[in-house]
Amino acid sequence: MSETFSAEERAAMKERARELKAQGGNAKGAARREKDTAAVLAAIAEMPDDDRVIAERIHEIVTEHAPELDPKTWYGMPGWAKDGKVVVFFQGAAKFTTRYATLGFSEDALLDDGTLWPTAYGITAITPANEKIIADLIEKAVG
Repeated sequence: MSETFSAEERAAMKERARELKAQGGNAKGAARREKDTAAVLAAIAEMPDDDRVIAERIHEIVTEHAPELDPKTWYGMPGWAKDGKVVVFFQGAAKFTTRYATLGFSEDALLDDGTLWPTAYGITAITPANEKIIADLIEKAVG
């Protein structure tokens, strides 16, 4: 087992450092949301086709079912935050060269159910059934 980070992990950490630096800017309110939305859409646009199609639809679902969440990039991935904390994010399969993309939820998501619950979902395609599940999860996550 290697004790060093992969090239993909190092790139993600650099992306996060750039994001934190950009957040230090003085844009507020609607201007901040517009800037952050543009960053999320740019991150999605840069994805390979398979990931991009899923990410675009997830962005639409989040915007429709949880408009109170603020788009925000997180380690270079599209994310959506509540009170400045990322609640849900999309990690394309190409991000870390994995077999499938991931729809993930942070500890700030309100998905707790007993003593064991999923916080990430592998996703290979957007179907009407998946859209319903995603919408329900997002609505539950924000409370």
